[in-house]
Amino acid sequence: MRKRDTRVRGIAARAGGWSARHRWAAVGIWILFVVLATGLGSAAGRVDVKDSDQMGGETHTAARIVEDAGIEEPAGESVLVQSRDGGLRATDPGFRAAVTAVVEAVEGTGRVTGVTTPYEAGTISKDGRSALVRFDMRGEADTAGDRVEPVLNAVADVQKEHEALRIEEIGGASMMKTFDDAFGDDFKKAEYSAVPVALGILLVAFGALVAALVPVALAITAIVATMGLMALVSHVQPMSETANSVMLLVGLAVGVDYCLFYLRREREERAAGRDAQTALRIAAATSGRAIVVSGVTVCVAMAGMLFTGIAEFEAMGLASLMVVAVAMVGSVTVLPALLSLLGERVEKGGVPFLRRRREGGTAEGSRFWTAVLNRVLARPLLAAVVATGALLAVAAPAIGMKTENLTLDQEFGDSLPIVQTYNRVNEAFPGGSDPAEVVVKADDINAPRVRAAIADFRERAVSSGASRGPVDITVHDGQDVALVYVPLVGGSDQDKAGESLELLRDEVRPATLGKVDGVEAPITGQVAGSKDFNDQLVGSVLPVFAFVVAFAFLLMLLSFRSLTVALTSIVLNLLSVGAAYGILVAVFQHGWGASLVGAEGVGAIITWLPLFLFVILFGLSMDYHVFVVSRIREARLRGRSTGDAIRHGVVTTAGVVTSAAVIMVAVFAIFGTLSMQSMKQMGVGLAAAVLIDATVIRGVLLPAVMSLLGERNWYLPKWLHRLPDLTHDESPEAVATAVRDDEGERGQRGERVGV
Repeated sequence: MRKRDTRVRGIAARAGGWSARHRWAAVGIWILFVVLATGLGSAAGRVDVKDSDQMGGETHTAARIVEDAGIEEPAGESVLVQSRDGGLRATDPGFRAAVTAVVEAVEGTGRVTGVTTPYEAGTISKDGRSALVRFDMRGEADTAGDRVEPVLNAVADVQKEHEALRIEEIGGASMMKTFDDAFGDDFKKAEYSAVPVALGILLVAFGALVAALVPVALAITAIVATMGLMALVSHVQPMSETANSVMLLVGLAVGVDYCLFYLRREREERAAGRDAQTALRIAAATSGRAIVVSGVTVCVAMAGMLFTGIAEFEAMGLASLMVVAVAMVGSVTVLPALLSLLGERVEKGGVPFLRRRREGGTAEGSRFWTAVLNRVLARPLLAAVVATGALLAVAAPAIGMKTENLTLDQEFGDSLPIVQTYNRVNEAFPGGSDPAEVVVKADDINAPRVRAAIADFRERAVSSGASRGPVDITVHDGQDVALVYVPLVGGSDQDKAGESLELLRDEVRPATLGKVDGVEAPITGQVAGSKDFNDQLVGSVLPVFAFVVAFAFLLMLLSFRSLTVALTSIVLNLLSVGAAYGILVAVFQHGWGASLVGAEGVGAIITWLPLFLFVILFGLSMDYHVFVVSRIREARLRGRSTGDAIRHGVVTTAGVVTSAAVIMVAVFAIFGTLSMQSMKQMGVGLAAAVLIDATVIRGVLLPAVMSLLGERNWYLPKWLHRLPDLTHDESPEAVATAVRDDEGERGQRGERVGV
């Protein structure tokens, strides 16, 4: 009976014990897994999300019609020819000569087709000082950015010969190249910076190079393995570059954090006089269990993105879920094996100053957090009211949050020359750089009624005030599809352009194309895509919110068997997310302190970020919450009073939570320095939320609330006692006893074998 009572329970404890005993096998299995996942993923290749699956509403319908018809829309380009001082007009000989030179230059590259002059297409501005030369890139539109450079160089050469004019190229291919170059440069910067930053912080935290390298190595192998798994899974659920980037961000932060939690507890137990085997078993039963609870909760939160019905979100959610699961498994399996193999060598590469400072610290943790906690626990009600009030004040700006797909000038500001070209084209030809596209599908596109309706639509689009023209029409006779391009009044002003779109959809279309039976005419384009994406996201907020909150609550309830702990964890996480929203809106929408992060003039939050942040932050917040509350519960079960357990749990975890938070904030802050506003917003939002979560929430509000609740922290109604018991709490004493029992059993078996 005694042996059964002291036996270590729980998946993490059993996995850690097995790995420590079979360390070479555990390390070998992990390496084999990483190699197999990478190799199989490379062989399978990655399938990316199709354009037709990216959006919902009319945008999705339009993309489906074009895709089903087999129409390959080329990447359209335009060259702006504009008088610098207003002296030359499009009808002047010098201006005409420049247009002719542009046409000859782009045709001479052999990369373009369908070149039209402004005199043929009527693409001359109302003031007569600007004109557009239009053409299409040869080949597939998706890869046009890879082939546009010779055309850009040819246009640049013409510019050198006509200094009195401004000659600049813009379009789908050139913007794609600009976006890809900036995106690639940004993420190379982030990738090259994130690992050294994390390693440096871990070196400060541990004071030893080997101990700092272990978490980084495991996080990197988890990321590499997940990349391979993403390629395999993409044949069922298509992936994307954005999903890959998010996976990298989450994987590094979570992977390092999980290893940090485990490693710090093992070192703490060894510092308390435990032998290496016992210290590992205690770390597995305590921090290992916290990692499993946290990891499962984060995975559940990430799974919430699968309920959006948006392919890009589903890809990000699945990729994040996989990397968290892989990092979690690695932390509770191969990490104990590595620590068992390294033994005392984990202290190799020690930095004398850092080691002395760490050894000089008290066993009870940070002096700073001890001082803060003393004041919080002395007046818990005051601390709770002040902290809650401060968080609500920070969250207040989120009430007026405005979301939209960022235009090129919002995304990159004035940092790129093409943004200035984009603005000049929009000023001269409002909406010309991002026209609405009407995809007209009919049984017979050349039927008189259909042709008349299209002509009527073209006329009313201008007469209604939705567009100033020119409205271009491309008819695909074989597919019975016509594409109508309508520059929207409002141009890059999303609000005004949105009003023009509504006018087309709600008034012009019903009065023209809508009167012909059997005709489909969904309207797509950049502005339409933003609206449809927003509408779909609004519709998915409630189910995603309900799923994440409900399952997080259930997991916390089962893991701690406390209704109070489950409820408070949800409320505190919501406060943290709300504060992050408030900071985002204040900085990027209202411009408060925007100059500090290079976000002047953005004026909106990118559409996908709020829901993404809610899911990611709700999951990541559980890291610290589970770790701290697990330590408090452990102390409470060992006989300490609730107040003493709170003090012990918060202070003893302060060092590791601070280190983990600093790593997360540093990694996320790197993304806040990138040139793309969408990545900047994501980085700032995540960094601010983690900082708030690790300081105000876990250091002040959590202990204050738990102190006020007292013994009610552990309240579980009798009718819930039938719930499965997933606590598996192990005190160091119980684990040490189990280790001795196991050793005794093995010794007795050895004696019997010897006899």
